[in-house]
Amino acid sequence: MPRFFINRPIFAWVIAIMVMLAGLLAIKTLPVSQYPPIAPPQITINAIYPGASAQTVQDTVTQVIEQKLNGIDNLIYMSSTSDSAGTVAINLTFKAGTDPNIAQVQVQNKLQLATPLLPQVVQKQGIQVVKSTRNFLLIIGLVSEDGSMDRPALTDYMVANVQDIISRTEGVGEVTVFGSQNAMRIWLNPTKLNNFHLTTSDVISAIQAQNAQVSAGQFGGNPATPGQQLNATITARTLLQTTDQFEAIILKTNSDGSTVKLKDVAECKIGTENYDIEARYKGAPMGGMAIRLASGANALETGDRVKAKMEELSRYFPAGMKVVYPYDTTPFVKISIEEVVETLVEAILLVFVIMFLFLQNIRATLIPTIAVPVVLLGTFGVLSAAGFSINTLTMFALVIVIGLLVDDAIVVVENVERIMSEEGLSPHDATIKSMGQITSALWGIATVLTAVFLPMAFFGGSTGVIYRQFSITIISAMILSVFVAMILTPALCATILKPIEKGRHFGETGWFKWFFPHFNRGFNFVRSKYEAVVGRSFRKRVLYLVAYGAIVVCMVFLFLRLPTAFLPDEDQGFIICQLQLPAGATQERTLQVIRQIEEHFLEKEKKTVETIITVAGFSFAGRGQNMGVAFVKLKDWKLRSAKELKAPAVAERAMKAFSTIRDGLVFAFSPPAVIELGQANGFDFQLQDRSGLGHDKLMEARNQLLGMAMKNPKLTAVRPNGQDDSPQFKLDIDDVRAGAQGISQSAINDVLATAWGSSYVNDFIQNGRVKKVYLQSEPKYRMLPEDINSWYVRNKDGEMVPFSAFATAHWQYGSPRLERYNGIPSVEIMGQAAPGVSTGEAMAEMEKMAAQLPTGIGYEWTGLSYEEKQAGKQAPALYAISILVVFLSVAALYESWTIPFVNLLMLPLGLVGAVTAVNLRMLPNDVYLQIGLLTTVGLSTKNAILIIQFIKEQMRQGHELVEATLTAIKIRFRPVIMTSLAFFFGTLPLALTRGAGAAAQNAIGTAVTGGLLSATFIDLIFIPFFFVLISRLFGRKRAEQPSLQPVSTVGAPEVN
Repeated sequence: MPRFFINRPIFAWVIAIMVMLAGLLAIKTLPVSQYPPIAPPQITINAIYPGASAQTVQDTVTQVIEQKLNGIDNLIYMSSTSDSAGTVAINLTFKAGTDPNIAQVQVQNKLQLATPLLPQVVQKQGIQVVKSTRNFLLIIGLVSEDGSMDRPALTDYMVANVQDIISRTEGVGEVTVFGSQNAMRIWLNPTKLNNFHLTTSDVISAIQAQNAQVSAGQFGGNPATPGQQLNATITARTLLQTTDQFEAIILKTNSDGSTVKLKDVAECKIGTENYDIEARYKGAPMGGMAIRLASGANALETGDRVKAKMEELSRYFPAGMKVVYPYDTTPFVKISIEEVVETLVEAILLVFVIMFLFLQNIRATLIPTIAVPVVLLGTFGVLSAAGFSINTLTMFALVIVIGLLVDDAIVVVENVERIMSEEGLSPHDATIKSMGQITSALWGIATVLTAVFLPMAFFGGSTGVIYRQFSITIISAMILSVFVAMILTPALCATILKPIEKGRHFGETGWFKWFFPHFNRGFNFVRSKYEAVVGRSFRKRVLYLVAYGAIVVCMVFLFLRLPTAFLPDEDQGFIICQLQLPAGATQERTLQVIRQIEEHFLEKEKKTVETIITVAGFSFAGRGQNMGVAFVKLKDWKLRSAKELKAPAVAERAMKAFSTIRDGLVFAFSPPAVIELGQANGFDFQLQDRSGLGHDKLMEARNQLLGMAMKNPKLTAVRPNGQDDSPQFKLDIDDVRAGAQGISQSAINDVLATAWGSSYVNDFIQNGRVKKVYLQSEPKYRMLPEDINSWYVRNKDGEMVPFSAFATAHWQYGSPRLERYNGIPSVEIMGQAAPGVSTGEAMAEMEKMAAQLPTGIGYEWTGLSYEEKQAGKQAPALYAISILVVFLSVAALYESWTIPFVNLLMLPLGLVGAVTAVNLRMLPNDVYLQIGLLTTVGLSTKNAILIIQFIKEQMRQGHELVEATLTAIKIRFRPVIMTSLAFFFGTLPLALTRGAGAAAQNAIGTAVTGGLLSATFIDLIFIPFFFVLISRLFGRKRAEQPSLQPVSTVGAPEVN
């Protein structure tokens, strides 16, 4: 094949140009994201049981649904929460790669079996099945610049004019509004109600009758009488629209003609549906809406679509209103991709310099450089065909690929130059001879590297998704690289290179002729020393075997002491704060704590913080007046290059400052590397009641575990991601006494539900939009336990009876939020590793402490921690399969079962460098290290193939084993060093980068560069040593070949 294209260079160029065009077209269609869909698809079931306690919700709704969710394909785990607001959320997490649409249909089908068994009121409210991720993609805020609109007005505008439009935008999974739209709030006065002998039921009946839309028909409607000339619609009652109209509702007409109107017993005001949640932007009122990404949707594209839609809607905003994005995860995605592109460009420039240093001719250097855009663009075409995206993982793979792809071209060009210099052949003839020597080596390298990375593509789970990105990218680039080395590179060598006299070198002419001869003399001196070291190794076998054993032991020791992790934590440009006050604390107290948080970030962190949004009443740990959350957006990464300005440092300082807050617990933390896998970095732990010990025992075990965690120096910010049991006021109704006084149970229930709860009556019209009417007691009549006695119930004789006549009360404790995991009662505990400690170590500490808990208390890992555990389990199989495939590939390449042992013996020598580098930088054993180790395996094998191929070539020419080995290493030393240094400097920018997304780049760059150094400089000594050693141990007489002249040999023959 090479000869065909050497004689047809234009044909080779045409193929290369077509490959690049295909890649350019593919780039236009490829989506851009930070990561591929690593997070497993998640389906959430949401239901509401108005007025029910957490225990009632769990017993009558949550468990009923959970028991029917059996036999669903690819389900990994299931978690649920039931809270005292009557809400249920059941989250089902599926294996990565599962089609979320099919999963949603299966969940809906199972839900249909449970629906008839649920309380009627739950069925009426509707049960929602949505596919979305666990965390927020971005938060949209509406603020009033001139202060003309308060929080309810801003939220009402958002619900009325923004929410529905944004929720229908492609890629949006779920929308959470921090607040609610306007409602007609009717505040009842119990004293006035009693004076007029009225109850809440009377008020509800009057509103329902007089605030109604009546269909009154029409005049002359069909069938009409003959001769009818008029047809018109009759309008009777319609929904009311103003507070005046509501106040005029007649509740009672007396015999003397006087009336009791609604304004006589209540105050009518435009309020909001729900007062539980309050959002603030830099301390000012804000209408906030958080958006969750739909499962499988692209974050960047969805974010852009949402912002474009908001830009369109902002043209119709009232004066003074503007949109802000106080929390947005998409800028980090963009800048991290940009950073990797910068790294890619730096890598190409560094590789160019290294190639020029060794090839010493600009024409020869341009040939491998031309291969770079051809292979990279061709790889983008393959990614598009495979349905992948441009993300940080594929871009990392492309940076690694640069070193690999120029290697193939360098091998070709360097060999052509060597033949031209040694034999004085023309570029055309030298290229033909060179390709005859190295074609099998190029195919061998491509086969082995493909074999190393191929098993990665077949692993499952989130880790498998990460592996697959690297695997497919590197394999496709390697195959393209070999084809370019077979097609384009030989054609370029034959046409671009200039002839050179026999015995001369390119470095002796040109602009740098003053430098290159000195460089070559220095390099030749190093090579002669290297040859001497290799020569001595054949005579001092025991010494070198001991040295090899020491290196292997060192590698194993360093590898085993590495802490484990899943993915490195990144500075994503924001941090999250979660606050929880003591059970029973009011929203007012929560807001006081929130003001302290706002003051810390806006006053003391001016250098780092751009904006802050705080939400009272809402948290990832549940809802309640004592809960809150803050999203802190940091300034651009370029303004925060110093270590003390990075997100972890900001969070650490915040934790120290918040430790002085006495009225509640406040935690500041960075988000996880993959935000879809959870709300915070660190670990995610589910403590379970496996033996039915009961809620109290589970809470005791939780508190015991938290107490141990507080004392553990390897752990920090360990917290329950839930709520403590809170005081509950239990009202006991004496049915006998109530019945004796002629009071019905429904009348009692109606008064309680309306006065102390909040009763939805019907709807009214405001600004052309249908909104709700709510009935509730005035706040001052429901603040204290004794206020219960202000309320009266009318008996069958028309008399007003106070609650104290038939009810008694007492205090008790109950949980405002109950959790279950995989159908078992549980509590979620989150936390982080202390500085300098990996998440793997932190998880091991948690497991040790959990083992000390009472019998019957178990645990499971979830979210990010579950994926980390799975990654750790898959790593040994991945290494084993890759090593086996390398052995088989080399065996097939050399038609020998013994030569592959040389390659296998080289593997620890490459790995020791990777493991040492990772240890020195105090990085953990994560997914990136595993990929780096596999890359090192491939590089070790590549160097071995290049050298062994030439040893065999020399032996075929009649040289004996040692002589052939020394000749081969003399010929191949320069290209091996050149390709290895090109690869090293190609990946060095990854290891040294400091911008956004640097943690991931450093992790993979450190492993690959460290492994490359040892795989080159240690392997170069031990490859010839072990080849000779194994050949002597396992060699057998080489059959005489007619094509070769017989020679007498000393030493062992070649291994077949």
